[in-house]
Amino acid sequence: MVILMHGIFSSKDYIPMPQLAKGLAKAGIASIRFDFGGHGKSDGRKQYMTIEKELADARAVWDYVQSLPYVNGVGLLGHSQGGVIASMVAGRLASQSKVPSGVVLIAPGSVIKEACQGGKFFNATFDPKDPPEYIRCWGLYKLGREYLVTTQQLDIYGTAAAYQGPVLLLHGDRDGIVPMWCSERYLEAYGSHATLKVVEGENHTITRRRKQVVAETVEFFRGVFGR
Repeated sequence: MVILMHGIFSSKDYIPMPQLAKGLAKAGIASIRFDFGGHGKSDGRKQYMTIEKELADARAVWDYVQSLPYVNGVGLLGHSQGGVIASMVAGRLASQSKVPSGVVLIAPGSVIKEACQGGKFFNATFDPKDPPEYIRCWGLYKLGREYLVTTQQLDIYGTAAAYQGPVLLLHGDRDGIVPMWCSERYLEAYGSHATLKVVEGENHTITRRRKQVVAETVEFFRGVFGR
C-alpha cells in the first residue's frame, strides 16, 4: 500500500495523484489518497492549515492503513508540500521504530520554510516577524498567521533524515515553483540510501512528463515491495 499526499492548495483528485494511483494499481500495488484538512472534500478551512496539522492527518491515515489485515508493507509518496509531509512523517515514524517500506518525494516543497522566513509566499508579501492574520496567495487562497509563523521554525531535513530506508526524489528541471535545491538538500540529508532523478522538461504540476514520473514511481515501489 502506498499513501499518496497532495500539495498545498491541491487535492487527492488533482494531477498527479489519480494517475499515480492508476499506475500503481496496474502493477498490483494498492494506494490510498486523501484530502488534507481544508482541501478538497475534507472539512476545515485552508486559512487554518499548518504543517503540524497535515502531519497529524498523514499519521492518522498511516495508522488506519496499518490496521488493515491485508496490508503487509506501506510506502509514502508526497508531491510539493505533500513531499515535506511524507518526509517528516517517515522520519517521525522511524524514530518510533515504525519504518515505511519506501518513500517517494516529487518536487518536495521544502522551500516553504525559506518563503515564510523571507516574507514572500507565491505572490503575497508580508512581514515575517509579524505576519498578518492571513495572506492571500494569487488573490484566492488564504494562508493564516499560524502557518506563516510555525513554518519558519520547522526542522524539515533533520526530521526527515531519521528515516534510513530507500528514497526516490523526482524533480522536473523546468519547475518554476519549487527550486531544484530542495531535492538536492534532501539528497544531502538522506545520503547514500536516496536517489535523485531529474525529469527533463517537467514542470511543477507534472503535466509534461507525467507518464515518466508515474513509471519511475511504479518501478521504485515494485522494487521496494519485491513485485
